[in-house]
Amino acid sequence: MASSARWSISETRSLRAFSCTVSVSTRSIACKMMRPARREARKAMLTRGSIAGRSPQRRREYASTMDDLANIRIVLVEPSHPGNIGAVARAMKTMGVADLALVRPQRFPDAQATWRAAGAVDVLDAAKVFEDLDDAIADCALIAGASARQRKIPWPVATAKELAAKVGAEGLGGRPAAVLFGREASGLTNEELQRCGWHVVIPTHPAYSSLNLAMAVQVVCYELYQALAAPSVSAPSAGPGAGWDRRLASADQLAGLYGHLERVLVAIDFQREDGPRAATTRLRRLFGRARLDETETAILRGILTHVERGLAQGARSDRP
Repeated sequence: MASSARWSISETRSLRAFSCTVSVSTRSIACKMMRPARREARKAMLTRGSIAGRSPQRRREYASTMDDLANIRIVLVEPSHPGNIGAVARAMKTMGVADLALVRPQRFPDAQATWRAAGAVDVLDAAKVFEDLDDAIADCALIAGASARQRKIPWPVATAKELAAKVGAEGLGGRPAAVLFGREASGLTNEELQRCGWHVVIPTHPAYSSLNLAMAVQVVCYELYQALAAPSVSAPSAGPGAGWDRRLASADQLAGLYGHLERVLVAIDFQREDGPRAATTRLRRLFGRARLDETETAILRGILTHVERGLAQGARSDRP
């Protein structure tokens, strides 16, 4: 090879090496210059959705929001497919809801539930299984049931958005709120719906109104998250809630009141023991709208106890 050609190749290689060196050096300098900006951008991204970058007032509001969401309980009654349970857990976690109760699930735990839960396996692991619905809601103050059917006796009905607004405005009085979802094929029974103070509906297009279980849970949890994550500070309280002087009565306490009331109604011949319970059903609806607190429930039971004592004294005085 001619010396001029060798010199040309050598010079070209040298220039390439010099070019690469200059290019790498330029990139290194640019990266060093960008690092502070990247750190600030990363910090902004991390703190925008977290509590770290918020003012004390916003931190208190954030903590209150998390407390309210922690008091939301999703109750699935006799779910038939484990995949639906996993999908529900995932829908709940995306909205900050973690309290899942399962009443007589056909298959749980199950690998399909874990697979469908994706990143929400912690919600599945913490889920509680009950044999009886009353045990699952015993400590709850507000109970709502998802229903798409009209009932013989009308009941307070709210859309998912309206229910969420009610919870956001009134609060939960320090007790959990349960939202019940029934079987995939048939939903909740009339008896189960009578345990609910509200029936929840999800407006859909009339041409096709079918929602699967996880879809329905997602819509309800979304509305609750929207209502609780950004509460209106100026909204007046429309009922017993966070500022009430007594805790709201639990479902277990209300069940005791309803059973006591039925016994007294039979004792005073207002209704037959083996007769229809339409009056009792309407009274349940009445008390559900009122949202009794613990003291009010105790007062009513005290009145019923005095009625029973009066009946017993009258029966003794009638004896010869």
